[in-house]
Amino acid sequence: MRIDRATRARALMEFEVSYRVHGVCAGIDEVGRGPLAGCVLAACVVMPEEPLLQWVDDSKKLSETRREKVYQEILDIALFVGIGRAEPKEIDEMNIRNATRLTMQRAAEGAPAGIFLVDAEQSIGLPGAEIAVVHGDAMCYSIAAASIIAKVTRDREMRKLDAQYPAYGFARNKGYGTAEHMQAIREHGPCPVHRRSFLTRLLQTE
Repeated sequence: MRIDRATRARALMEFEVSYRVHGVCAGIDEVGRGPLAGCVLAACVVMPEEPLLQWVDDSKKLSETRREKVYQEILDIALFVGIGRAEPKEIDEMNIRNATRLTMQRAAEGAPAGIFLVDAEQSIGLPGAEIAVVHGDAMCYSIAAASIIAKVTRDREMRKLDAQYPAYGFARNKGYGTAEHMQAIREHGPCPVHRRSFLTRLLQTE
């Protein structure tokens, strides 16, 4: 069934309107918890209520081409966009959950918001009230916008890493543990952007 994009965008905005009466809201989402390589990255976005971008939605529901277009549309009108990241070494040192929370803190630095709508996470230590929204990227306009910014930013980084480490197929797998990627690790060993703590079981089988 064809989605009425304007209706969908309004529904996402209506979800957070009740929070906006209490102050400026920012949406936060992350990408990259599960991959074997590359950073985990979060975006914090403050969006105006108008104009409403019809294609803002959960980044997973959009094609790569569409995400790239909406990414630029968001940058053109957003009141604030912050990016936070944690590198593989940090992930190995503090575990992925703590590293993810750190990326959210970094992304929110300087955000002109008093309320942070966060995809699922809570008690992060952000500079304002925190509201955890389950499946927030599919429920809330600002979180959906953050999901697009985070996804496009990280995917671009993984394509750059593919040029540095072509044996692992990062442009295709974005660091996730595909069969092709795991076979490349077996053949070539991990590279500097692999998360060693994620590879313990794989390397022990060799």
